[in-house]
Amino acid sequence: MARGEIDFRMIKVVVNVLPTIRARQSDVNATADIGSSALLACDADGFPEPIVTWAHNNIVLETGDKYSLNEDGSELVINDVKKVDEGDYTCIAKNKAGEKAEEVSLNVFVQPKITYLNNQTASEFDEQVTLTCEASGDPTPTISWSFESRIFTEGEQSLDRNIVVRSHARVSSLTLKNVQFTYAGQYLCTAINSIGQDDQHMYLEVRYAPKILGSVTVYTWEGNPANISCEVEAHPGASVVWFRDGLQLPSANTTNLKIFNTPTISYLEVTPDSQNDFGSYNCTATNTMGTESKEFLLIQAEVPSAPEIQQVEPFSSTAVVEFDEPDSMGGVPIIKYRVEWRLPGQAWISREHDAKNDITKITIDGLMPETTYEVKMSAINGKGEGESSPASTFKTEPVREPSAPKLEVKLPNKGNTFKVNWIKQDDGGSPIKHYLVRYKAKHVSDWKPEVRLPHDSEYVLLSGLDWNTEYEVHVVAENQQGKSEPGILSFRTATEPTTIPDATGGGSGLGTGAIVGILIVVFFLLLVGVDVTCYFLNKCGLLMCIAVNFCGKAGPGAKSKDIEEGKAAFTKDESKEPIVEVRTEEEHNPNQEGGTTTEPNETTPLTEPDGKTVKDDNTKGDTEVKNATAEVKTVPNEAPHTNGNESKA
Repeated sequence: MARGEIDFRMIKVVVNVLPTIRARQSDVNATADIGSSALLACDADGFPEPIVTWAHNNIVLETGDKYSLNEDGSELVINDVKKVDEGDYTCIAKNKAGEKAEEVSLNVFVQPKITYLNNQTASEFDEQVTLTCEASGDPTPTISWSFESRIFTEGEQSLDRNIVVRSHARVSSLTLKNVQFTYAGQYLCTAINSIGQDDQHMYLEVRYAPKILGSVTVYTWEGNPANISCEVEAHPGASVVWFRDGLQLPSANTTNLKIFNTPTISYLEVTPDSQNDFGSYNCTATNTMGTESKEFLLIQAEVPSAPEIQQVEPFSSTAVVEFDEPDSMGGVPIIKYRVEWRLPGQAWISREHDAKNDITKITIDGLMPETTYEVKMSAINGKGEGESSPASTFKTEPVREPSAPKLEVKLPNKGNTFKVNWIKQDDGGSPIKHYLVRYKAKHVSDWKPEVRLPHDSEYVLLSGLDWNTEYEVHVVAENQQGKSEPGILSFRTATEPTTIPDATGGGSGLGTGAIVGILIVVFFLLLVGVDVTCYFLNKCGLLMCIAVNFCGKAGPGAKSKDIEEGKAAFTKDESKEPIVEVRTEEEHNPNQEGGTTTEPNETTPLTEPDGKTVKDDNTKGDTEVKNATAEVKTVPNEAPHTNGNESKA
């Protein structure tokens, strides 16, 4: 201070800050056993910058196969998460000022997995059998059972209390009481939690004695083979034996019996020769669980009883008979019905009709108007024809207009062509003269022109219809008395196809002759085009020939007289040198004698300056041309070749 001296010192103050730490997520969820990884992360601040480490169960974690750390240690990746990885992980931040820790919880969930489910075997009438299904998973899975279309859950039981489901922790049991053979089959155990589900099947085998099914009565007649079917259900499989009167079949003295076996059915074929072959036959099935027998009856078939005629609806030339089927079929199906009719006191006329589609109406035709008839019916089965029903009397109507035809539509190959068929009804007692057909689109009022068809027609083909349009068709039958009511039918045509129809589908395509003609014309035009091109480019072809011979035009040879005309000369020696074309630049040479100029033409010979004609003596001397400047240029090798010994201009 006395001398006024001042000195300075720089003092650096470093403030160490205690780390602060925060976890990005305090709870992290992961699923075990699926090869997934879990990310735990925390962010740390402080000065100096803290060093971050992770610990689990007081063990510091380091980078390896199981764990991965980033550069600053703030992120911990746990690879291939397992259930044992679940727990708290500590994130530790440490510097000179101290250290701070934060915990992150890892929750590991496990998908359900059925760990125990075995097939079971029981015997029918056992007191009970229990099926057990055990599953692991976190959260604890819920276990349910299903059999065929039924589902059983915890605490559920069937109405008869023979099926009970109980669950405890991770185990579920399905108890079946008073075991029946119908319990056998495949059962499904399902374990499910919020993470997923697992399904497994098991099979319950129920051993039971044979059970024989099938109809016990079989009808046939002498000479007609019949099969008696013995259907057996058993587990394990049963052996089947046939008996009659205590004797096993077939026996030595039975030649009209045959036995055919399948895994579940045994057939006994019997062809009765006499009344003695009808009666009782025994089927016996045996397995390790027991034996079952059943008696089957082979009964002599009878002819059916008579059908009952309910009413007859007469028309002028036809009649519709309505009837009920016989009360007794005779044990075998009815195959035909016979209808008989006649004029009173005359012979019966009969006709048979197949008994199909539960037929209850039959039409008689060929009747006379205003005439009384009798009609009766009988039924026929394999055994034979039964009795006829009592005769019913009816009277046909007077001659009148025909009944309306019954219409139906059929679609041919083309979608806008329809075939309308009709079924002839009663002709009114007078022959049908013709059918009148008319049709129109429903959205228009005008009908198409009426079509008249012969009396024996059964259909009309409507073609050229509009696509996707609804049509109405009327068909009228006409006889001498007049016209019937119209048979009416409506239909809609198909939507127009977007693709070109197949040629085989029919259509107005070009014929073979038209196609050949088109090809000839195209070929002729092509030849003309080629000929015109040759005429203008190469001065050749048919047109050039016509022009030269008929029109007097000069052909291409008129301009190629090389030496005589003096216009051009072409040469090519043996050494294949370029051909040289020599031309003079002066168009006029003065005449030495007359003093007048003569313009050379194509026939003017070459002359020497004194007016003498130049003669070709086949020498190799050069020809001199006075007052001419020569222009020399090469001509391509494609120019016409001359003999190497010829004179050159």
